[in-house]
Amino acid sequence: MDSPRQSKKPNPNRETKRSQNQASLPPQKDAYARLLSQHRSSKFSSYLEQYANDLSLQREGSGPSTLLKAQSDRLNIPQRKRDQVANDFSDSSDFSPSSIKSKGEESSLSLYMEKLSARNTQQDGERKQALSDRQRRGQRRDTTTSQDGDIESGEELSCLKANDSKKHQKQQKKNKDSNKDVAFKETNSLSGQPQSPKKAGATGQEQEKAKKSKKKNLPKHVEEEESREGTLTSGVDNQMSRPKSPHGKGKKPQQPQASSASSPAAKSKKPTNKGGGSKKHVFESYMTFEEVSHGLKRGELIQGQIRINPKKYHEAFIPAPDDTRDIFLDGIVARNRALNGDIVVVKVLPREQWKVVRSDTDCEGTSESEIQREHVGQMAQKKTEHTQRPDGLVEDQDELQKSTLTDTGGHLEDPATPRSNGEILQKTAKVVYIVEKKHSRAATGFLKFLPDKPFAMFSPMDHRVPRINVPLADCPEDFTFRSGDYTNTLFICRIINWAADSNFAEGQLAKTLGQAGEIEPETEGILTEYDIDCSEFSDEVLDCLPKNLPWNIPPEEMAKRRDLRKECIFTIDPATARDLDDALSCKQLPDGNFEVGVHIADVSYFVEEGNALDAIASKRATSVYLVQMVIPMLPRLLCEELCSLNPLTDRLTFSVIWKITPEGKILSEWFGRSVIRSCVKLSYDHAQSMINAPEKMFSAEELPPVDPVHPIDEVHQAVLNLHSIAKNLRAQRFSGGALRLDQLKLSFTLDKETMMPQGCYVYQYRDSNKLVEEFMLLANIATAHHIYRRFPELALLRRHPPPKTKMLDELQELCDQLGINVDFSSAGALHKSLNTALGDDEYSSARKEVLTHMCSRPMQMALYFCTGVLKEEQLFKHYALNVPLYTHFTSPIRRYADIIVHRLLASSLKCGPHLGLSTQQVEKQAAHCNDKKMLSKRVQELSSDLFFGVFVKECGPLDSEAMVMGVLDQSFDVLVLRYGVQKRIYCKSVAGLDSFHHRKVGKKSELTLVWAAEDPEKPRVEQVISVFTLVEVQLKSDSAPTKYSAVLKRPDDDGL
Repeated sequence: MDSPRQSKKPNPNRETKRSQNQASLPPQKDAYARLLSQHRSSKFSSYLEQYANDLSLQREGSGPSTLLKAQSDRLNIPQRKRDQVANDFSDSSDFSPSSIKSKGEESSLSLYMEKLSARNTQQDGERKQALSDRQRRGQRRDTTTSQDGDIESGEELSCLKANDSKKHQKQQKKNKDSNKDVAFKETNSLSGQPQSPKKAGATGQEQEKAKKSKKKNLPKHVEEEESREGTLTSGVDNQMSRPKSPHGKGKKPQQPQASSASSPAAKSKKPTNKGGGSKKHVFESYMTFEEVSHGLKRGELIQGQIRINPKKYHEAFIPAPDDTRDIFLDGIVARNRALNGDIVVVKVLPREQWKVVRSDTDCEGTSESEIQREHVGQMAQKKTEHTQRPDGLVEDQDELQKSTLTDTGGHLEDPATPRSNGEILQKTAKVVYIVEKKHSRAATGFLKFLPDKPFAMFSPMDHRVPRINVPLADCPEDFTFRSGDYTNTLFICRIINWAADSNFAEGQLAKTLGQAGEIEPETEGILTEYDIDCSEFSDEVLDCLPKNLPWNIPPEEMAKRRDLRKECIFTIDPATARDLDDALSCKQLPDGNFEVGVHIADVSYFVEEGNALDAIASKRATSVYLVQMVIPMLPRLLCEELCSLNPLTDRLTFSVIWKITPEGKILSEWFGRSVIRSCVKLSYDHAQSMINAPEKMFSAEELPPVDPVHPIDEVHQAVLNLHSIAKNLRAQRFSGGALRLDQLKLSFTLDKETMMPQGCYVYQYRDSNKLVEEFMLLANIATAHHIYRRFPELALLRRHPPPKTKMLDELQELCDQLGINVDFSSAGALHKSLNTALGDDEYSSARKEVLTHMCSRPMQMALYFCTGVLKEEQLFKHYALNVPLYTHFTSPIRRYADIIVHRLLASSLKCGPHLGLSTQQVEKQAAHCNDKKMLSKRVQELSSDLFFGVFVKECGPLDSEAMVMGVLDQSFDVLVLRYGVQKRIYCKSVAGLDSFHHRKVGKKSELTLVWAAEDPEKPRVEQVISVFTLVEVQLKSDSAPTKYSAVLKRPDDDGL
C-alpha cells in the first residue's frame, strides 16, 4: 500500500500476477513488448517488434532500421514525429492496443498514428498547465445528500455522495467497430483542442509555462482532474489533425434531434472535408427509428434511462429490464453523445466484451480497486489501475429508472451466477438511439481563449457534459484581448449540436453569471443546469387569476360546499412557510371518539384544466425549495394568498373527515369540498411546546394571533388529542410493517439582509412533525383507495418498488461480518432491526445514521404512475409504507400530481368535471412529475451544499466528531456528526501519516493508519479505520470556491 511520504510499495498480489504475466514475455523491459504480446494486428505487431529491435540497436549505437522507416513512410508519419511515437506508447495505462481494429485495417492504424504523433508534443507540458489553470478556477460542484422534506415516511432516500475523487486511469476494451474511446473532458487543456498537425508542437513559451506549472503545489483533490487527463491520453482525438469550425463549415451538419422518438440518424451522413477525404467518425451513426422499433420488438435492443457516474464520467449505466444488475456503458464512445438522464436505446455487446466484476456493488460502479475487465477466453488478464469508488450510487435513487421490453437471451451461462473465483459477468452495451433528450443541454462552466481559433473552449463544471466549442462572436466583446479577466467568471452554455465526427459539442453562451463562489451566480447556474423554470409568469398566465382583489368566495360556490368555518381548524408548518396547503381539526364526540379532519387547499378550483395557468403548472410540476428562496409552481397570488390557508381568512378546501377511536381505529370516512377558516398559524415549535407541556396554560404572547372564537386552551387540547391519536396510528403502521429511513438534514440561519449563512444545524424531527405526518399519510392512503375504486384505469398513484435484491444480499453479508443483526426480509423487519441492533450508548444514534445510509443504497425511488398502464396490482405497492395503494393529495400548491388527484376526487364525488385526460396522458404527466421531482430534489441538495461550503469558508475551520461510513483501499467516507454532511478522506492527503495498509475479509474492509511518532522515543501510533469507527475531523475551506475538505485529526497516543 502506498505511503503518503514514501515511494510506492509494491502490492504483493499485483506483483505475483505481474510476475506470472512477465514469464511468458520476451526479455525486453519496454511497454512495447507487453503490447506486442497482447495485440492481434500483424501490421501493428511487426511495427512494434521492429521498433523494439531498433531500440536495442540504438542502445548499442545503431540507428533506426530501414523497415521501420519504410513502415513510417507508408503510415505518413513525418520524420520529426517518428521519434515521438515511442513516448506515446510508453505509458501503458494511456493506451490499450485492443482499441485498434483486430484486423489491422490500414486506415485506422494510420489515423491512430497520426493522432498520437500530433498529441505527444503537447501532452507532457500542457497537461500540467491545465491543472494549474484549474487550481485557480476550482473543481466541479459536489454535494452531500439531504432529505427533501416530503412527508413520505422513508420513501425519499439518499445515497452516498463522496465529495472527492481520485485517479482512475483504465485500460478499456471496445468492440471491433468502434473507435478508441476519446476523452473530451480534460478541462482547460489544449492537448484536447482541435488542432492541425502543423500546430501540434507546443511553443517554447507554452513549454516553459508547463515546466513552471509542474513545480506548483497540486490541490488536495487534484486526483479528480488527473482522472480526466488520463482518459484524454488514452484515445484518438480526430479534431487534432483536422480543425473544425463550430459553425460546421465544410461539412453537412448533423440534423438536430427532436425530443420525441424521431430518427436522428436516418438523416445524418458522413461529412466530408474540403479536401475531399472523408472525416473519421468518433461516434457511430444512430439507428433509424424503424430499426430501433423492430429491434425493441424482437428483444434485440433495450430502452432505459442513462445514468452517468458523476465522478468517473466514462462510466454509465442503464437499468436491466429484468431488474438485476445494471447494464454497463464503458466509455464516452459507448454513450454516443447521450447525456445524463436521457432515455436511450442500447444494444448489448457480444459476451466476450462484458465486464468482469467481483461483487454486485461493483456492478453499480462502487468499487475502488477491485474492478477488472477482461475478454472471456483471453489468457492473460490485465490488471487495471486503482480506481476510486464513485459516489454515482446516489443516482441509483435520484435518477428515475425506466426500462422496456426484454433483454437478449440465449446465454451459455447465467451471467448472474458467480464463477468459482467469485467473479461476476456484467453486460455491457452501446447507445444506438436517443429516444428523448431529458438533459437540459445546459451547463455552468468556464471559458478559455484559444489563440488562432474562431472559437473559445467552454469547460463545464459537470464532467459528464462534454467540452463545447463556442464561437467568439458569442463571447464577451473584450474576451479575445482580455481573456484573463474571465478566468473566474461563470458562464452558462447550451449545446446546440454534437456531430458524430467530433469529440466536442458545439454551443452558444446563454448568459454570464458572475464570479464563481458567490451564492447568487452559483444558484442561477444550478437552476439553469437542471432546467428549473424560474422566469416570471406571463400575462397570459396571470390573466387566469381572479381580477377583483381582495377576492371573496362567491355565494354560489359557498352553497356547494360543507361549511366548516366555525370549527377549530389550524395549520402546523415550518415557521418561515408561506404556502400553507394543509390544516387539521380534532373534535371530541360525546361517545368518546374523535372527529378528525385533514383540510387541503382546493387549488383545482383556481387552476382550471386546459388553460394557460394549468399548462405552466403541469410543465413546472413542482415548487423548488432552495436554502434562501422558493421557485413556486404557481403564481404567488395563489401560493401565498388565495390558496394558502392563512389564519382568520375564509378559504376553499378539500376535506377528509374521519370518525376515529382514541386508539386510532377508523369508524367512518367522508370526502368533500368545504370552506374553512383557520383560527391560528402554528409553527412546529409552537405545537411541540404544547406537546411538551400538556398541563401548561399558554398566554396569548406565547403564540401567534388566535381567533377569539376559539380559546387558546381549545387549540392546545386539540393538538394534544391529535398527538395521542397520531402515536397510536404510528405504532400500528410500524407494527404492520412500515419502514422509515431518516437521514440527517442540514438547515441554515440566514442574515435577513445579505441572505448569507450565519449558522447551521441538523434539523430535528420531533413529535410535532410526526403528528402532521401521520394524518397526511392517512389522507393520502384514503384518497388513493377512493380514486382507484372510482377510476381503475385513470387513477394517478405513487408506488415504491422494493430494494434491489442483489445489493441487499451483499449488504446482508457485510452486516453479518460486522456482527450486526439486520433482517432484510421485509420493510418492517428492517425498520425493527435499525431500532434495536445498535445499542443504547451515546453513539448509538450515530451508528444508526451510518447503517441507515448503508441501507438506503439498495432502495429505489418512489414513482408516480397511472393505474391503467400497470396491469398487476402487486406492482402498485408502496414498499416503505407497506400499503397496497398510495398517492399524493395533501400538497397541491407545490405538486402538480396532487392537482390531478384533486380533479379525480372531485369527479368521483360529482362535485367537479370529469378529468379530460386519457390513460396515456395521465401516465405521461406522471413520468414528467417524476422527472421534475428528481431534479427538484437534486437542486435542493446542491443549494444546501453551496451554502454549507460558504459557511465553512466564512466561519471555519469547524471541528467535529465523525463516524466512518465506508472504507475503500486508499480512502474512507465519514459522516460528520455535528453537521450531518458526508465527506471522503484520502489517506495520501493525511498529514502526519507514515504509511497505511488495507485489508479486506469478505465484504468487511479495514484500513490501518500508521502515524509518525511525535516523540522520537515513543513508538508510532496505529489507528484502525473500519465502519462505525469514531474519528475527529476538521472541516476546512479549499482554495476552490465553495469547496471544503474534511481533515483527519491525529488520534491520541493510545489510538483513540
